[in-house]
Amino acid sequence: MSKNQASNLSAEEVFAAVVGEAGTRDLSPLADIAPDFVQLTMEHGYGRIYNREGLSLRDRELATISALAAIGGCEGQLRAHLHGALNVGLNAKEIVEAFIQVSSFAGFPRAINALVIAKTVFQEHGVSPLD
Repeated sequence: MSKNQASNLSAEEVFAAVVGEAGTRDLSPLADIAPDFVQLTMEHGYGRIYNREGLSLRDRELATISALAAIGGCEGQLRAHLHGALNVGLNAKEIVEAFIQVSSFAGFPRAINALVIAKTVFQEHGVSPLD
C-alpha cells in the first residue's frame, strides 16, 4: 500500500498504516468495556472516512492533527495521530507549520499544547523540524 492511498483496504489495514501501535494503545483498553464503540470507530473512521477518495492519507492526517489541536482536550488522540502523520509522510517541519496556522484560528494556548505533544512524538521518532 502506498503511504498516500487507502481505498479498498480494510479498516484494520488503514488503522495499522496510519496510527498503528500508538492508536492501538488508545483503543485496545476500551475493548473490554465498549467493544461496540471500538468496532464503530474502526468501521466508520478507518473503514469509511479514511478509505474515501479525494484526499491522501497524508492530507487526511494533516487535517486530523489540525482539528485535534484546535479542539483541545484530545491529547491522546493527537499523540496517536502525530505518530500517524509521520507514518504517512508528513515531516516535523510541516507539522509545526500546521500548528502555527492553528494558532491564528484556535489560539496560542491550543497551538502550544499541540507543540508540546509534537515535541515528544518527534523525539520518539528521532526527527526535528529544524533539520
